[in-house]
Amino acid sequence: MLFHISIDANDPQRVATVIAELWQGQVAPFPPVIAGSWVALAGDERGSLIEVYPRGTELVVAEGDADSYGVIRTPASGTATHFAMATSLDTDAVFAIAARENWPAKYRKRGDMFGVIEFWIEGWRMIEVLTPVMQSEYLSAIPGASHALFEAQMKSG
Repeated sequence: MLFHISIDANDPQRVATVIAELWQGQVAPFPPVIAGSWVALAGDERGSLIEVYPRGTELVVAEGDADSYGVIRTPASGTATHFAMATSLDTDAVFAIAARENWPAKYRKRGDMFGVIEFWIEGWRMIEVLTPVMQSEYLSAIPGASHALFEAQMKSG
């Protein structure tokens, strides 16, 4: 189970605020790693959260008995990092948020198994937003598919 993930963004406060809205959670400044960071809190029983750092932030190992910290490096034009998140909002509400922010969003069916909304934060980072209906599809499809894939990999190698 994942409890939190960190991503970077051009406007961390705005991105964290939108993610918190999708969760119907809260947003707060999060300066321990690097100034200008924000965090979206789901408000669920697991304490799920997403840390949003300024674009180009890289985490580095601190010397001695100290926490890791962030430094800004030249940002790439895109990223492979993405995540899927649950929302209690319906499809129309998710698309309304994307339209308000002027960010691309579209419904996609993944392998004829479950639907997601590709929600393109700032137009360059994709997150997959799953409404309650999509979450049911996902939970019906993925546990069995994940187990079958794991078994196939174990047999082949």
